[in-house]
Amino acid sequence: MGALTIDAAVIERPGEPFRFEQLSMDPPGPDQVRVRIRACGVCHTDMVMRDGNLPVPFPVILGHEGAGVVEDVGRDVAGLSKGDHVLLSFHSCGACAACRDHEPGYCDEFVPRNFLGLRQPGEGSIRRGKVVVGSNIFGQSAFATHALAHMDNVVRIDADLPLDLLAPLGCGVQTGAGTVLETLDVQPGQSIAIMGAGAVGLSAVMAAKIADAGRICVIDRHAHRLALARELGADEVAENLSALVEPFDHIVDTTGVPALLQQSVAMLAPRGTLALVGAYPPQTVAIDPSAIMSMGRRIVGVVEGGIDPRRFIPRLIAYYREGRLPLEKLVKRYPFAQIEEAFAASGQGTVIKPVVVMP
Repeated sequence: MGALTIDAAVIERPGEPFRFEQLSMDPPGPDQVRVRIRACGVCHTDMVMRDGNLPVPFPVILGHEGAGVVEDVGRDVAGLSKGDHVLLSFHSCGACAACRDHEPGYCDEFVPRNFLGLRQPGEGSIRRGKVVVGSNIFGQSAFATHALAHMDNVVRIDADLPLDLLAPLGCGVQTGAGTVLETLDVQPGQSIAIMGAGAVGLSAVMAAKIADAGRICVIDRHAHRLALARELGADEVAENLSALVEPFDHIVDTTGVPALLQQSVAMLAPRGTLALVGAYPPQTVAIDPSAIMSMGRRIVGVVEGGIDPRRFIPRLIAYYREGRLPLEKLVKRYPFAQIEEAFAASGQGTVIKPVVVMP
């Protein structure tokens, strides 16, 4: 089978706007899956990559919350067929200790496979003429009409489910929900504070409600986000952490603001846990170790919720079908041609989860 002509939104250099181009896609390699993309969520990590603050190969096709229909599979792919409806998630090696423990977000090769777009021998790529474009970001690069994904990061779903609504399950939603339900394993009656009411934070709110948490509190600077947090199940909302009455069994920080961490530790109950979920700048934070040791408190870093997408996404879909994960309250759809508007709305905080829909 020959190359396929696709349309893609390309970032030429860090900080530049998207430019739509026709590019050439190779046939899928042995473990690759060619997916016709129907929709892709816009994630804060896409903005960080766009601006060159993560090591992606420019020129680059971003997009890592893809959803679509399988068009072709490599010879070694099992369990997927042409016509299957699928969600795409992050990529992993499948062989290291973390992958064997079904925690592929901590894969030994997470950075090269997801940010650097590393390819294995024999895998297909996307080209501009004879030049390869960065197009294996998170094993998908889904801001395009087609993507080459991998057997490990493709999750088959029922054909009656809305691809444009479920696309964010592949990263933002599973990160927030997985942090609460898997990494923290929040128990009925336990208290939880969630810092930041974006897509990840509000997914954590919905998950805390599913877990039957006893007291759910949310901190954010945007009034409309706090109102939505209440609608989704938050018991208390505030614009800053000091407005909340402590202590908490769990605190989830999705903001990535280091200055909040010292205050958060002091607000933990004995044996409480602080989950670091935000994208933090590389800097030193002053935290009193005695405040952690003497109370049995813990601080845990969380990537992608600490879950296995092929196990966890079906669980999220079950919650969606039951009405316990009302994603429609978070998502706003944009035509693919309006991807810049979608990014602007996300960056300004006016839209929780923009999703671009391909023609």
